[in-house]
Amino acid sequence: MTAVAEPSYRKRIGYQAGLLGGFTLIAAALLVMGDIATRDTIALRKAEDLKASLAEVIPPAIHDNDLLADPLTLEGPDGSPLTVYRARQGLQVTGVAYRVSGVGYAGTIELLLGLDAAGTVLGTRVLSHAETPGLGDKMEVTKGDWILGFNGLSLGNPPAERWAVKKDGGDFDQFTGATITPRGILAALRGGLEFFATHRDALTASAVLQVDSPDAARPAPTQPGS
Repeated sequence: MTAVAEPSYRKRIGYQAGLLGGFTLIAAALLVMGDIATRDTIALRKAEDLKASLAEVIPPAIHDNDLLADPLTLEGPDGSPLTVYRARQGLQVTGVAYRVSGVGYAGTIELLLGLDAAGTVLGTRVLSHAETPGLGDKMEVTKGDWILGFNGLSLGNPPAERWAVKKDGGDFDQFTGATITPRGILAALRGGLEFFATHRDALTASAVLQVDSPDAARPAPTQPGS
């Protein structure tokens, strides 16, 4: 049987480069299509997770609005935009929630802090961390009740300088064998409470309904002789 000779053009660098480029283009197109197809699903899942976390730090009984529907954006303590979720009963703000972060043993600890309109802690939950399992992860509500000990407290109860672990002269217990993690959390919570105190008016300002009145644009009646 006579072997079929490979076409000479297949040996050219231009052909091989074009073939590689074609495969790369197809792969990139498939990745883009996959991203587009799953983007809405991922966004929906993130919104659901955030809504569940918000429900843990802002009791549903104190609001009748969708917490995700009307966020407020302010400049955060680090200068970057901070999204604030406001709980309302009618037009009255009854609570707020926003992210705070501290530095733990293994990196950044992200938390969600919920406060009522007076600045009292309604709840706080850990959103993400990289602390040591079985030691630094005791801040998770599924691993213990330490994180629940902040409920009902505020920047004045205890005073700001006592928002620290007992080892640092504060009022709060650290974990057995771990101080850096709770120290980072307390610094984050204190920063979040100070942020509320600084921006309280903006955070708790009542909503205003814009009502179009048929009389609003009507000119005042002209008096005879005027």
